[in-house]
Parts: sequence; structure tokens; C-alpha cells
Amino acid sequence: MKVILTEDVKGKGKKGEVKNVPDGYARNFLFKHNKGIEATPGNLKALKAKQNKEQKLEEEEVNEAKKLKETLDKIEVKLTAKSGDNGRLFGSITSKQIAEELKKSHDIKMDKRKIELDQPIRSLGYTNVPVKIHPEVTGTIKVHVVEV
Repeated sequence: MKVILTEDVKGKGKKGEVKNVPDGYARNFLFKHNKGIEATPGNLKALKAKQNKEQKLEEEEVNEAKKLKETLDKIEVKLTAKSGDNGRLFGSITSKQIAEELKKSHDIKMDKRKIELDQPIRSLGYTNVPVKIHPEVTGTIKVHVVEV
């Protein structure tokens, strides 16, 4: 019997896959526990429509991420900090501070975990910081650290 899985089933397949399973397994386990539905032409058509909708939403997310990347490439985040000799900071600039300043000055809400700052910034001047906007799209923010 052909079945459309509505959940991940260990040993059988992932959600949304069409699998051929024994009749008893389908009736006694998959259907009873709402882990699958029968693969009728109507259900297959509904599955295909759902997959198309999800694909369009994914493409839309990628396009929005690309637009955000373009705006991030153009802007500059300016932060102030106390520094000592040779432009070395007392303390450091973290991704949290960059995210807060981005929200305050440019009204762009960015999660601090998406700002990929390997090590905190500890010197004055310009630094290009990578930002993972979407799994496929990575932008950069220009951070300018100046002395108070």
C-alpha cells in the first residue's frame, strides 16, 4: 500500500515522502497514530501543492535576505569606546553591542547570534564583520570604533 508520511518514521522515511509499506503496518500503526495517510490521487495532489507553496516561501525568504544584505553592505555602524595607548581598547566591542547599535541608529533588528564575530573587537578603526542573514546569504557590516 502506498502511504504519504505525515511525520518522520524511524526506519521508513521522512515527513512528506511517499512510501510503499505493508497493508497491516499502514492500517495498524501509521493510520492509527496519524503518522501517515493513504496515497490517493487527491492526497498526492494536496501534497504537491503544499510542497510548491513551501518552495515559494523559501524563495521569498532568500530574496528578502538578499535585499537585507544589500542594505547592510551600504551602512556603517559607529561605536565609541575608551582606549589606551596605540589604539587598544579598554574592554572590547561584542556582537551584542553591534546588534544594539544597528537597531538604534539604522532601525534594523538583527539577532546577535547571526553576527559572526570570531573574537571581540579590541582596537580602534574599521572592521568588516560577517553576518549570516540566511543559510544561503551572508552579508557584511562595516563597524567603525572611535575613541570617546
